[in-house]
Amino acid sequence: MLSLDAGSSFAGYHFTFTGATAKLEPDSVILRDVAGKVQLQILEQSYRNDPVSEPMLLSFFEGQFLDFIRREANKPDQTISAKIIRSGYVPGGATVEPIVEIDGKLQFSLPGQPIFPSLGEENILKPALAWQIHATAAAKINAEVAYVTQGFSWQASYNLVAPEKGDLVDIVGWITMQNDSGSGFQNAKIKLMAGDVNKVQPPHSPMAKRGFPMMAEMAMDAPPVVSEKAFDEFHLYTLANLVTLRDKETKQVEFIRATGVKAERLYIYDGAAISGWRVGMNVGADPGYGTTSNKKVNVYREFKNSEANHLGIPLPKGRVRFYSQDDDRQLEFVGENNIEHTPKDELVRLFIGDSFDLVGERKQTEFKVNEANHTLDETFEIQLRNRKKEAVEIRVVEHLFRWSNWAIEDKNHEFTKTDAQTIEFRVPLKPDEEKTVTYKVHYTW
Repeated sequence: MLSLDAGSSFAGYHFTFTGATAKLEPDSVILRDVAGKVQLQILEQSYRNDPVSEPMLLSFFEGQFLDFIRREANKPDQTISAKIIRSGYVPGGATVEPIVEIDGKLQFSLPGQPIFPSLGEENILKPALAWQIHATAAAKINAEVAYVTQGFSWQASYNLVAPEKGDLVDIVGWITMQNDSGSGFQNAKIKLMAGDVNKVQPPHSPMAKRGFPMMAEMAMDAPPVVSEKAFDEFHLYTLANLVTLRDKETKQVEFIRATGVKAERLYIYDGAAISGWRVGMNVGADPGYGTTSNKKVNVYREFKNSEANHLGIPLPKGRVRFYSQDDDRQLEFVGENNIEHTPKDELVRLFIGDSFDLVGERKQTEFKVNEANHTLDETFEIQLRNRKKEAVEIRVVEHLFRWSNWAIEDKNHEFTKTDAQTIEFRVPLKPDEEKTVTYKVHYTW
């Protein structure tokens, strides 16, 4: 609450706000009447971030004498007078060793606990904003102070719990808040914005963009812990309860608990093991390029972020941990990955590791180039082995990288064209079954 008498554009009124953080950006400050009835003008603003400390107070007495209390075991307290030669206080930096003079001799330590006079008006106990304000009319107003500060971080994380077999999972999510701002907040209303919010950084800063993720969804009939809405080009999440967040404190809120989410397990074999593959006859002329076989079959989890799948809310980016439940109901950690910001009704596919009991082998069986006719023929054989006790489907991904004009002339399994340079075979295998996929591709240029 600010109390303003009739204003003068020359004198103004002085106010001090001590709720600021230690990492505030002073030129981001906005002070306004919440009701919008009184126009405020800040004639002058000062930001103080040098809370009083013993070295600082000692610096005020450099060249002067100060009393110290020396306490020793089994002896009465002594009062010692010493002259402060060097306080040891360095503004904005680390302290150095103090120097005092006692009976004409110097020593590099304080002789005891210093006793200071009363705290002067120029000293502060917390970071503070001081304003000289001009107002157009006398009034008592509810003033709002807004500013940008560093020292806060927000993370969303997700835990997916699955049975040993089956595709229905439970999802539990957390929002983790970290306060390193130098100030604590009592009973604060917290809103968190999810999205890639652009923030201009000073030169050499390691962060050019920062997103502050948050999300909300509660199962059953419990009241929502977090509410969500679209805001500007981002999503804003508001915590339902007031939160006390102390300096240097990490606090977590469970923000989603969903059951029966269908998250299909996918097995994908990309046997070419090509790093940074590209289309072109510079690789087309090399018969060995792209023929190195990778034996690993990748395991993915895929789910749709839809209401029909018990989700359907914007998912901020964050780490996703996967747990599987053993037959004794004990949970075992089986992998993790990260998701990006994901709108509702979008598909999420996450790599969680490689299968132990599925094996693939890929080899080139034919390579012929006809320069006169501008054609190239290549044949591959992909062997798949299922050493599991249950049936699986392996998706075999093949990259047709040698040139943009191609046609599959021979094959023993049906395939799907997933993009201009990629095809996919879906191969079912029974327990301990082996199958071979063969195909011939014809390139023209």
